[in-house]
Amino acid sequence: MKGKLESSIVPEKLPAHIAIIMDGNGRWAKVKNLDRISGHREGMKSVRSVVRAARDLGVRYITLYAFSAQNWQRPKIEVNALMELLKHYLSTESDKLIENGIRLNA
Repeated sequence: MKGKLESSIVPEKLPAHIAIIMDGNGRWAKVKNLDRISGHREGMKSVRSVVRAARDLGVRYITLYAFSAQNWQRPKIEVNALMELLKHYLSTESDKLIENGIRLNA
């Protein structure tokens, strides 16, 4: 299936900028009978894949909206886990992102 999708992509019609609102990871986890934090981890893995694929396809800009002001109202344990997940991602991936010409703004 992946090959079929890739063969249907017309590079000239790709957007220069895509935006992703990271939403639904907790609901996904609930459906799978997992804790919300596991859902957030899986969401981060998905973002990694999407960023790489977009880069490989030539998308120049990607905006990730990962944490809204409303998220501060979640249980403290979940907020702390999200912050730790973000910290871990940035510490392990930032060098790779920079090497690939990806700029980070927070």
